[in-house]
Amino acid sequence: MNIKATLLASAVALTPAFAVAQDLTIGFSQIGSESGWRAAETTVTKQEAEKRGIDLKFADAQQKQENQIKAIRSFIAQGVDAILLAPVVATGWDEVLEEAADAEIPVVLLDRTVDAPEDLYLTAVTSDLVHEGRVAGQWLVDEMAGEPCRIVELQGTTGSSPAIDRKQGFEEGIAGAEGLEIVRSQTGDFTRSQGKVVMESFLKAEGGENICALYAHNDDMAVGAIQAIKEAGLNPGEDIKIVAIDAVPDAHLAIANGEMNATIELTPNMAGPALDALEAYLADGTAPAKWIQTESKLFTAADDNAAIYEEKKNLGY
Repeated sequence: MNIKATLLASAVALTPAFAVAQDLTIGFSQIGSESGWRAAETTVTKQEAEKRGIDLKFADAQQKQENQIKAIRSFIAQGVDAILLAPVVATGWDEVLEEAADAEIPVVLLDRTVDAPEDLYLTAVTSDLVHEGRVAGQWLVDEMAGEPCRIVELQGTTGSSPAIDRKQGFEEGIAGAEGLEIVRSQTGDFTRSQGKVVMESFLKAEGGENICALYAHNDDMAVGAIQAIKEAGLNPGEDIKIVAIDAVPDAHLAIANGEMNATIELTPNMAGPALDALEAYLADGTAPAKWIQTESKLFTAADDNAAIYEEKKNLGY
C-alpha cells in the first residue's frame, strides 16, 4: 500500500491512526548491535510495531552505511509505507533520501541526525546530543569543585552525529572551569572491545596516576574502559572518575558497584514518538515538528542503581 492509498483508505474509514496502522508496512534500517543500548532500541521498536499491528521489515546494517543504503533501496522497491532510519554517519544520504521522496515514502530519523536537506525526511526523533555532553561536562565540573583534572575521552564512531555533538557539548560544559583539560581523545567506535583497547593505550601513554577522569560517548565504551583500568591495578570510579552517556543496565550496575560515577540517559524508545508521528501523518497529512526531542536524565550514585539495573534488563538491553 502506498502513501496515497493509505490516505484515501483512512479518509473513507473515518478512523484515525489506529486503523491506518493495521495496514502499514514500515522498513527499519538499524545501524547494528554495537551496544546494549542499540539492542534495546531494536527490541523496543519491534515491540512498538507489534503492539500497533504494523508489519516491520528489519535490516541490520552491521555498522556500514553502504548496507543501510541498500536496505533503504530495498524498502523502496518493496513499496513500504514509511522508513525508519538510524543513520550510522551524518553525511552521504542525499541521493537515497531523494529516491524515497520521489517514491512518496516518508523517512523518520531515529536517535541520530543527517546532514541533508530537511525536506528529505519527515522528522527526527532524537535526544539533544549536545545537551547530553554538556550535562556530562557540568557533572565533572561540579564533582571536581575547582580542582584540576586531566581528562581522557572515548569518542563514538567517527563522523556520526552523537560523536560530533557529544564531544561539542562536553567541551562546552567544561569550558569555563579552570584546570579541566582533555589530554587525549580517540574513537572507541561505541563498542566495549574498542573502549578497552583505547583505554589501555591512554593508560600506557599517560600513566594511570596522571588521568583524573574518563568521559565516554557511550556506556559500552566506558564498561570496556573499566576493565582496562582494573587490569592496570587501579580502582575505576575512585582513582579515575567515569562519566558516560546512554544509561544502559550495565552502567547502572557499575555505578551501584562504585566503578562508575555518572551516566546520562538516552531512552531506547525512539520508535514510540516516531510511529505516533507517522500514523498521524499517514492518516490525515498532519506534519510533525521537524525535531521531536526525547528526555535526557542524569544518574549518579545517589540513585537506586541496583533497582534500575533490574528494571532495565527487562527491556532487552
